[in-house]
Amino acid sequence: MTQFQKGAAALGSLIGGNGGGSSKKDKVDFTKLGSEPIKVRVKSPFDLMRYFAYGVHGKVNTFIAKNPPTYNDNGFASGNLTPWDKASDYYYKLAQKEPEKSAKRQELSTLGYKFRAKPRYIMGFYDLESGKDIIVDFTKNQAMAVYSTIREYVEIDKQGNVVEGGEHEIYDMAFKLSKKGSGRDTTGSLAPIINLSKGLTEKEQANLEASAGQPFDTSMFEGVLYEMDEEEMIKSLVKADFDISILGLTIGGSASESNEEPAEDSFGF
Repeated sequence: MTQFQKGAAALGSLIGGNGGGSSKKDKVDFTKLGSEPIKVRVKSPFDLMRYFAYGVHGKVNTFIAKNPPTYNDNGFASGNLTPWDKASDYYYKLAQKEPEKSAKRQELSTLGYKFRAKPRYIMGFYDLESGKDIIVDFTKNQAMAVYSTIREYVEIDKQGNVVEGGEHEIYDMAFKLSKKGSGRDTTGSLAPIINLSKGLTEKEQANLEASAGQPFDTSMFEGVLYEMDEEEMIKSLVKADFDISILGLTIGGSASESNEEPAEDSFGF
């Protein structure tokens, strides 16, 4: 499994259950959503990209690896591990040595998940106010909530393909897109605007009509994510309160090639 998936492949991974800075000359920024919704058109159910991201809320902002690992079908790093993958693996291995359902096993598994690369989704929409395509970043659960609305109007199978003869009402609709809640409890929301004449301004109505049948600019997905090389990833582990000496790492050094299991009494917290 690769670090990026787009279109039908990304949609299949979302609804099927699988789990250095930008080099782009004209960098595109994410549109940040708040509780106040923005009005959008969904140009296609395939305007999305899945990627694997690292980060710790409040300590290390979301980033991707410049030299990413390979992933198995369950979305776990399985080869070419980054320093963050090794930190995650360290805790998961310790957890496996504890009794099932024990508090210690749960604690260690939680730490393993903390440093694991997790799937996120960039979704593309058309902003009816500005008349421009936008991209929004979602966690997997947020993306699934948004797509639960989309699937009410477009029939899609588990591989991410539109079912032949499926409804296509969505292409003539407008929606309110928002995020609700805070921190890890934030959820995504996409709600249809039932009465377009009352729910849209004249400008929004004109943009809705003008954008009919227009494809989304998928080049917006390129170069938008922040990449870290190995040295910066090691520094970010320190910011995330992980004791890098456990893995034989130092600031300015390189990752250890050793595959030995960590000592059971060594903890980075």
